[in-house]
Formats: sequence, structure tokens, C-alpha cells
Amino acid sequence: MTTNLITEFAPAKVNLSLHVTGQREDGYHVLDSLVAFADFGDAITVQPARDMRLSVSGPLGKNVPTDARNLMWRAAESVGQTLDMALVKNLPSEAGIGGGSADAAAVLRAAERLGVRIAPDAVLALGADVPVCMASTATRMRGIGEQLEKITLPPLPALIVNPLVSVPTGAVFSAMDQKTNAPMPETLPTFDGVSDCVDWLMLQRNDLEHPAMSQAPVIERVLGDLSNSRDARMARMSGSGATCFAIYPTLKAAQFAAYEVGAEHTDWWVRATVLT
Repeated sequence: MTTNLITEFAPAKVNLSLHVTGQREDGYHVLDSLVAFADFGDAITVQPARDMRLSVSGPLGKNVPTDARNLMWRAAESVGQTLDMALVKNLPSEAGIGGGSADAAAVLRAAERLGVRIAPDAVLALGADVPVCMASTATRMRGIGEQLEKITLPPLPALIVNPLVSVPTGAVFSAMDQKTNAPMPETLPTFDGVSDCVDWLMLQRNDLEHPAMSQAPVIERVLGDLSNSRDARMARMSGSGATCFAIYPTLKAAQFAAYEVGAEHTDWWVRATVLT
């Protein structure tokens, strides 16, 4: 019988806002972002092994590396673990929803369940999104990803869409004209519900939207279609793109929009969800 087999869920991360507030001398960008997580994502299984191994399956698993190029592999190595890992890839790669970071965070959580103590610096060294993906709960993320503050959000019915175009994060940051922008308010409000939260979010922004559009013009089309979908309250890009999202008053409205957008763009990745 197999022992020490651990299963972890790696949910999609959505940046409800993303303010780029500066750049350090070492090149790292300083951020202020409100992050929520979807109710779907990748599935990870992990168990100790004599040799490192990573297998990938799932609808979006094609061309995902199964060696040290994969952040899961590097996460295991970073905490001194030799693991047999299996990934069911349901999230698009280089999509601005933390797919690789969420997978790496899932490996680290599995290592913790195996009794490994993990230093915060080791987590951050894997990437700015890995610490927040370790928590996988609504969070205000500041600094270079190391400053995390848990936030209470109402459940937000949403539609998440990716045109299946990869947008390298480095290229998007390089395309920015202005890297010193205003942060979110120091104190975030308490939200009474979806409408109250959306009204506030509309006053925030994603500073990477326009730079990402310069790399992948289709993002403008995605945002336009989401904004024009029935009952959409707001639409915005997540992370460095190309994934975009819209928020709706109910999950039923988000599901209808998913049918509407998906029927028109059969080659896009479209998912209705609840962000929490």
C-alpha cells in the first residue's frame, strides 16, 4: 500500500487590483495588490521518493516541463526534498493567475505536511506570487510579495477568461513607462457585499494592463467582451495577463456570461467561479 501520498489543491490566483508602486535597486518591483482565489485550479499529488520525478497530465498539460525548469521541481529542491510529484494541469501557463506559483506552493505545503520546516525566505526566493499562493486566501500583498495581510472579502461571482496567449511577465514589466504609482489606501474598507466591493475595486487599477496589451493586443478584446457581457459589474486583467476577469451580482449571471463568451470564442479558456 502506498504511504505518505499527499494531495494538494493549487487554486487560480486573481489580482483584483495590482498597483506597481516602485522598483528597487536590485530590479525587483514593489507592488500593492488585492488577491483572491478561485474555486478551481490544478491538482497535485506528492510522495517521498528515491529519485525526483514529475509527471504532468490534464487538459492544459501539453508542453509543461517535467524537469528542473518546472517551479514544482525547484520548490522541492529548495527544501531538500526528493519527491515523486504528479500534476493535473487545469490552469493555463504564463497567464497571470499564478499557475506555476500555485503549483510550487502546493509542493511546499505538501512538504510541510511531511514534517519539513520551511523558511519564509525560501518561499519568496521562488517568486513573488509563491508566498500568497501558500496561503491561498484573500490577501493584501505588498512589497516584493513578502508582506501579506489577510483580508475579508465577500464571495465574488466571476468569469475568468484567457485567450490562450502566453504573456511573459518580464516583457510586460519592461514595457511599463511609469513604475512609481500610487498604492491602494493604507486602510482597506469593510465590504458589505458584492456591490459594495465592486464599487471600491473600480477605484483601483491594474498598472500592468496597458503594458500587457502592447505585448498581446487580444487582451483589449477580452476586456471588451467581458465588459459588454450581461450583468457584468466590472472587468479587469489579472496579474501580468493575459487572463482577465469580470465580476457579476450572482454566480448564475457569471455562468450565463461564460456560456455567452465561450460560444463566441470557442478557442478561449473560459471559467465561471466564485472568488474568495
